[in-house]
Amino acid sequence: MSSTPTRTVLVTGASSGIGKATAAAFAAQGHQVIGTSRNPDTLAAADRVPGVEYRALDLTDAESIRRFVADLGPVDVLVNNAGESQAGPLAELPGEAIERLFRLNVFGAITLTQAVLPGMRERGYGRVVMVGSMLGSFPMAYRSSYVATKAAIRGFATAARFEESPFGVWITTVEPGQINTGLSERRSKYLAEGSPHTAEFTKFMAVLDKRMSKGIAPEKVAETIVAAANSQRPRPLYAVGSNAPVMFAIRRILPRTVMERLIASAHGLKR
Repeated sequence: MSSTPTRTVLVTGASSGIGKATAAAFAAQGHQVIGTSRNPDTLAAADRVPGVEYRALDLTDAESIRRFVADLGPVDVLVNNAGESQAGPLAELPGEAIERLFRLNVFGAITLTQAVLPGMRERGYGRVVMVGSMLGSFPMAYRSSYVATKAAIRGFATAARFEESPFGVWITTVEPGQINTGLSERRSKYLAEGSPHTAEFTKFMAVLDKRMSKGIAPEKVAETIVAAANSQRPRPLYAVGSNAPVMFAIRRILPRTVMERLIASAHGLKR
């Protein structure tokens, strides 16, 4: 964006991981960057990116969103990054946990997107980047709720592209693979005492956490997000990490049942 006018960029979940790296990347290019955090006043100096204005936003709270939007002003680029990771057998996921996950990962992001789209349309320019997950394209066991949220925001983005692109507003999805952000330590896990899934779930999570610890840096994902926002005509989907080009190529060739077996085998699951 260095050859374009200075833009106002809004990045949700900008206090750590991909969000922090993305906010830093846009700020380094001289853009006005607004980063959100549930409690920005508690952010340590090391967690703050120079040049980023931090504002409070809880995407699970309708009133918090309303207050945030009321004071927001024009936004040229929205990066919907904030989210929660969740794991557990479908049969044992608490209903309230699933609802909270959808409020944060889906409904909050969509509400924010709806708030900025009219202004983007009016100005004839806008970019909305949904930060999804390759799990949305390659679902895995014990991640059903998380997979569903990431598939949902990709669906919203892909369909709405047709609606907004005639006005110069492009909506896209970036799907990271395994990223070393420390997210595994913050992942919500649900497993009932005495669950028949205990042994396999424990083995699966150990393999997953090991893979994530060897994943690419969040800065690599941030590069992809910035590139998508820079593009004159962003693609519907960008994927980065976890050998993304190879994985998507294999998926186009192999039957889905074969892909299931490959994914299960790679994570030590019975099939």
